[in-house]
Amino acid sequence: MAQPAVLESELAPYFTTKAPFQFPINFREGFVKYWPIVSLVLLLISLPAILAFLGIGAAFMPVSFLGGLGTGFFYTVIMVFSLIGVVLRALALPGLFNRTRSGWVLSYYAELISILGSLLSISIIGVLFGLLFLLLLFQVRDYYR
Repeated sequence: MAQPAVLESELAPYFTTKAPFQFPINFREGFVKYWPIVSLVLLLISLPAILAFLGIGAAFMPVSFLGGLGTGFFYTVIMVFSLIGVVLRALALPGLFNRTRSGWVLSYYAELISILGSLLSISIIGVLFGLLFLLLLFQVRDYYR
């Protein structure tokens, strides 16, 4: 087996053996089969939204200080995390289609970045969905070699 990704060996027990529940085998197999297609569609949908958000943000950046101290900085940090997540998800697509470990690892990193962005933007729902997706990712990890 390849070398574990950052924090993978520490998080694995909490999302597999110590997890509050296990996804059914049929669900896992369906996820592995259809997730690359769903991921591609979600990337295509999210890319224009992120580009538009960046354009609107750039237009309002000169007056962002009116929203409060540091508003522009936090906006920029969150957008950087979003862009990194989109790039990682796009890079993961070939590996997801071929069911290689590198595709799983890039999806894992993209999800960690997403959770970190949700924490910074204080999005409890984003963090919860991110943790649920990490649970699913760890439970299908053995399908990717």
